[in-house]
Amino acid sequence: MRKLRIIGLMVLLCLGIFPTGAFAQEPPTATPAAIEPPAPADTVSTQPTVGDDAIANRLGEIMTATGWFDALAVTVDNGVVFLDGQTTSGDYQQWAGELARRTEDVVAVVNRIEVVPPPLWDLALLRAELQSWGRQFIRALPALLFGLVILLIATVVARIVVRLAKPLLRRHMPSPLIVTIITRLIALTIFLLGVYLVLQLLGLTRLAVTVLGGTGIMGIVIGFAFRDIAENFLASILLGMRQPFQTDDMIEVAGFTGIVQQMNTRSTVLMTLDGNHIQIPNATIFKSVITNFTANANRRASFLVGIGYENAIPEAQSLIIKILEEHPAVLEMPEPLVLVEELGPSTVNLRSYFWYDALLYAPHKIRSSLLRLTKRALEEAGISMPDDAREVIFPNGVPIITTPSEAAAPPAKTVVTSVDEPLATDAERALTTVEAEIVEQAAKSRTPEAGENLLQE
Repeated sequence: MRKLRIIGLMVLLCLGIFPTGAFAQEPPTATPAAIEPPAPADTVSTQPTVGDDAIANRLGEIMTATGWFDALAVTVDNGVVFLDGQTTSGDYQQWAGELARRTEDVVAVVNRIEVVPPPLWDLALLRAELQSWGRQFIRALPALLFGLVILLIATVVARIVVRLAKPLLRRHMPSPLIVTIITRLIALTIFLLGVYLVLQLLGLTRLAVTVLGGTGIMGIVIGFAFRDIAENFLASILLGMRQPFQTDDMIEVAGFTGIVQQMNTRSTVLMTLDGNHIQIPNATIFKSVITNFTANANRRASFLVGIGYENAIPEAQSLIIKILEEHPAVLEMPEPLVLVEELGPSTVNLRSYFWYDALLYAPHKIRSSLLRLTKRALEEAGISMPDDAREVIFPNGVPIITTPSEAAAPPAKTVVTSVDEPLATDAERALTTVEAEIVEQAAKSRTPEAGENLLQE
């Protein structure tokens, strides 16, 4: 009997030393995770009379609600909870074990949840984010549609204002370029106001302020990034204000001569006398010397004639000046001049200056006509026009053999018969200017630069 008492005391001591659930299987060491799961409640209540099925159902519902576990299975046998399944974090595994231990009427917990690391290519987060964006887009769809209506109204209003403003501005500003720039600024202001209202409607107040405040900064950044484009644009504004030339003017700039076709915000288009289109950047034109042949209709031209040293210079001058004065293409005022330019190796060179109307006559045609008439007049007057002197050396000499009849014969005299010399031959065609022909060719051709002509018509 005494032995039985001793054995009973030892059993009681054993029960006191080892607490309930001491034989439960401990979960493996959890690996650290970025997400710290919340601690379970201190006490999870069940029905007053708790059975194994109630405990299993309660734990299963709670763990399923977290969404942390896959293939979850919770079974209870005589108060011992068995947890099976998979999770992606050791913290989730430990949390499940602590939850089961603190559940009422649980004697022990066997945690067999397996920690499975997430795959390298996990698109679940991306899928969830896309679904979130889709829901947000659907919620914001009415506001977006209303915002598009506001932008459409702003665009229509901007166009109407530009149409009404252009005629008013053209009355006070002669440059079409300045009118275009002002109207575009007005349209841009109205459109930005519409964008601001749309952003305010969507609740993006800070973004709206940033858009309006950053417009100037963006302009500076774009100006640095597109320096050449900005330079040509500013040059077009200055050229449009100063108007150094107009459409159909013949100019010479940057080594090119041609008829002005149009000027846009990037370049000026010329048609050369050969019928080719030349596009010159406006910045280059603004920095270059511009010769405008059309601004003043009267131009001066000249030609050179050489006479022999044995001829009288005043006589030759009188003949040439008479031809200039009688020619219909040469203007009376300023008066034509015939001056001695230089004493050449074999001729006395006379330079003839004359003025003509460039709107009516072509300079190269007039020179051709005057040179032809001058040659005929000098020949009829017996004034020679020798070639340049040349020295020819004959090492062995040049034998001269003469006959008595040839030696006695007097030298033959050249007789120049007077014939009527027309002002313009069939080869010269009419002496009219070729600018009209170039303008006609330009009208038939395709201008390589698209866009509105910013020159004053």
